[in-house]
Amino acid sequence: MRHQRDDGPLSRQELEAFFHYLHRFCRHDLDLFATIEAGDPEYPAYVTITRDPAPGIAPDAYHRP
Repeated sequence: MRHQRDDGPLSRQELEAFFHYLHRFCRHDLDLFATIEAGDPEYPAYVTITRDPAPGIAPDAYHRP
């Protein structure tokens, strides 16, 4: 998925929209987990979204934007 403005950091408004959509995705579309490869294909970021914290990480260590 590519957009016209994808060559720089997110603006504050874009970041707020991203977190809004992320919360909405987790509320309505996430079943057990989602695995996503994102970013630069040469140096990708691997993202895992689950309903449980990562092993060894307490739930209160997570930031809720």
